[in-house]
Formats: sequence, C-alpha cells, structure tokens
Amino acid sequence: MLSTARVGATIPVVDLERAKAFYVGELGLKLVSENPGGAVIEAGGGTTLLLFPRAEATKAEHTVAGFYVADVEAEVAELRAKGVVFEDIDTPGLKTENGIAHLGPYTAAWFKDSEGNIIGVGDVR
Repeated sequence: MLSTARVGATIPVVDLERAKAFYVGELGLKLVSENPGGAVIEAGGGTTLLLFPRAEATKAEHTVAGFYVADVEAEVAELRAKGVVFEDIDTPGLKTENGIAHLGPYTAAWFKDSEGNIIGVGDVR
C-alpha cells in the first residue's frame, strides 16, 4: 500500500556532475548509486532524490523537493556557511525575512540547486 511506502523526488539536471557535487558536497547528502539514467542521492530516513540528466534546464517555478527539519533557522545558517544562497521572496501572502518565511506556526526557506531547481527547507510536521 502506498500509505506505508517511502517516496522520493525525481529532479532534472543539465550537468549531472555539477549537481552531484552540489547535493553531496554542499548539502551533505550521500551518493548511493549511479547508472546511465542518473544518480540516486540519499537523504534522511531512507528517502532519496533521483537526479536525472536532461538536455534543457527545468522550467518549474515551484518547489520540487522539500526537507523537513527540526530547526529551520539553524539549518539555513549551516547551509549558508557552505555557500547555499536562500531566496528572498516578497509576494502577496508570502514574504521572507533574511531568507526565512514565518507562516503562522510554520517556518520555511527556499534555495535553488546548482541546476535552478527550487528546494525547500521547512519545519518538521
């Protein structure tokens, strides 16, 4: 049943080597396997990201994957120290301050990976 299955995100990348360096080097995730179809990157709890090569950059203007963490502010600070740049957003209903949005009891931040994909960091639910 899907209600007990793990789920993973599939993320398009133009430059697989550059993307692997970003996810492993800057985000600290683990490269699990690689084949002609792409690279599997492992995150917490056995979750995975499949980075698959694509000729053109993504056109997604939404969050393609999100990491749930206990302390968004601490995670943002740690990732910034590694060179990750967080997005500043100022739209109706969503505004970040120092890269972090406070949405009632929920806190979140977003950054772009090496390929322009939008990745989120949010409170554990």
